Formats: sequence, structure tokens, C-alpha cells
Amino acid sequence: MKGVGNLDYVTAWYKKATDIMNGEKIRTAFVSTNSISQGEQVALLWKPLMEHGIHINFGIPTFKWSNEAKGKAAVHCVIVGFSYSKTEPNINPYLFEGPTVFIESRSKPVCNVPDIGIGNQPIDGGNYLFSEDEKAEFLRKEPQAEKWFRQWLGADEFINGYKRYCLWLGDCPPNELRLMPEAMKRVEAVRKLRSESKREATRKMADKPRRFLVENMPKSNYIVVPKVSSERRRYVPIGFVPMTTFSSDLLFLIPDATLYHFGILTSNVHMAWTRAVCGRLKSDYRYSKDIVYNNFPWSDTSEVQKAKIEKLAQVVLDARALFSDSSLADLYDPVSMPSELLEAHRTLDKAVMQVYGLGMDMAETDIVAALMERYQKLANEE
Repeated sequence: MKGVGNLDYVTAWYKKATDIMNGEKIRTAFVSTNSISQGEQVALLWKPLMEHGIHINFGIPTFKWSNEAKGKAAVHCVIVGFSYSKTEPNINPYLFEGPTVFIESRSKPVCNVPDIGIGNQPIDGGNYLFSEDEKAEFLRKEPQAEKWFRQWLGADEFINGYKRYCLWLGDCPPNELRLMPEAMKRVEAVRKLRSESKREATRKMADKPRRFLVENMPKSNYIVVPKVSSERRRYVPIGFVPMTTFSSDLLFLIPDATLYHFGILTSNVHMAWTRAVCGRLKSDYRYSKDIVYNNFPWSDTSEVQKAKIEKLAQVVLDARALFSDSSLADLYDPVSMPSELLEAHRTLDKAVMQVYGLGMDMAETDIVAALMERYQKLANEE
């Protein structure tokens, strides 16, 4: 099977059971880790099984497995029943009623939208990253280094609203760097760290100790999407970040994105798609570029519709700004979410639903089914 190295070990039982059933009227059901109905593994496991004649007869979606063992790990499971006998209704590999569509890994968006990428990966041993107190202490010793500091965002900093900083010396001229002995110590520590690495790619970067191993520094303001977000939130916190801020590889970056793109991405339509096809970390959402973003079927919109969504997207940002002392974690907690922000999202949701031709009373599974049909059409046209 292609891509078998990316499958969890539990999937081998599904292949084994399929071989044993061998086309007979036998039914099998397994309790499994929930990864088999999420993210990349769905297509890798279920596509060859279904091409062989297997049908899913029932599915119980993610639930937390509990037991009486001491020190038990948090395990999140699904239950899947399958056989060679087709049943009604059709249960797809994402374990809801709807068309059987496989969302496979894709390196570029299926629609004409800005590319998404990962943030910066310093591989610096922490030498270039500072808390507010650490930055203040460093500048007390070396005040001339202040202009080389940038705000640094990871998913935690972005969602929980605290500040960290990065000492970015990649653009620092050698004559200025040599006048900063404390900064020189950091550069030398990074060079040594990389040169002693077991990874060849890291060792090669020892000759460029002031650069990051992975660099993604947009030339204008950009959208960030956390790689992992709590399942308790109805909306994954997404936002604009100024180009002067550096983001880590715990965030996805969308340069050249507009208010329109923000409006669609933060809508309940995109959130429904995300919940259905993303991977999970335990039960939290694990956003991905190759499965979630690049496969998302954007709608054809008129200029009038785009303008309306942009206007309502700005209303969402304005509602956040009313509570400037609150973090995104505060604002998007289902208990503490302000009514002004919730109402702004609901108005935006309605506009996006209209663009997609969806009714406001549609269940989320029906929204996802409609999106999968749209995706299948786009994939076929491609």
C-alpha cells in the first residue's frame, strides 16, 4: 500500500480483517485510535480497502477512552464497523453520512488562493529567543542590540497573548555585529550547537549561524493559523500579524491574504471542514496545509459578495479590539466569549453560507457533505 509508513500500527488489523473476511458476509468492528478517521490516514487506509469492496456499516466518532489503570494515558478512540455488505445510509471514512470522498495530501491549493507555509524554524538551542525579562537583561548589557530584536510568535504566544522576542542577526552587518560581544556569544553558541548535530542538514547550517534553518518572513502583513487549537473552541483563532513580527513553525503563515480570505477562513463553513478532515492531537484540532487548507473548496464569489465578506470580517476584528486586554484564548473560550464577538461571527457565518448556497439551518455534517461534493468536482476538473 502506498504511504503505509505514515499509517498507525492499528491499521494493520483492518487489512488483516479484510483478508480474513475475503468477500464473505462477515462483519467486523474495531475500537481504534481516532487517527484512522482523520487527516492523511483516511485516504491511505480506506481508499485501497474500499476499492477492494469494503463498506463502513457504522461509525462512532471520537470519544475519550477511560479505564481503571493507574497513570492511564489520555486515549481518544472511534468505533468502526465494516464488511463487504453495503448498507444504507452511506457512511464515509470520516464517520458521518455523506459521499465517500478521499481528501488526499496536496502540496498546492486546489483553488486560486494565496499559498500557505510554515513559520520560521531557528534551530538555535534557544539562543536567539527571549522572554520580556530576558530581553531587558540582555539589553542592559548590550543596549545597541535593541534594533535587532523582533517580536516572536508561536501558537501559544499568539493564542494566550504573551510576548517573546527574537534576536534576528541575519541582516546585521559584520562590522556592527563585532561591536556587540554578547550577540557574538549567541552566534558562536548556535554555530557550535549546529556543528555537533546528528542531522546533516543542521550541520550544514553551522556555516550560517545567523540564519534560521527554515525562514519565512513575509514582506507585508500576513495571516497566521495555529497548528493546534482546543476542540472546545467553535472557531480556531486566526488573525493578522504585522510583517515586523516573526512567527515560528508552530503557526501556519498565509502571506498576501486579504480580509476576504480571513472572512472565509474564520467562518463556520471553513471550521466545519477543518473539524471533519483535520488530524487531532488527542481531541484538539491539528490544522494542516496539505490536507485542510490546500483541499478546501473556495466558492466562486462576485465582487459584491467579496466586499460584503470583507466588511463583516473587519467587524469581527473590531469586536476583538473592544477587548484589547483579553487574549484570543479569553475571547474564544465558549464560556467567556463576548456577545459582541459571537454576534459578529454569526453575521459573517450567514454571509459565507449564502455565498456557498447553504441554508443557515443545515447541520454541520450536511455542510461538510456539500463541501466534499464541491471538492470532488474541483478535483475532477483538475
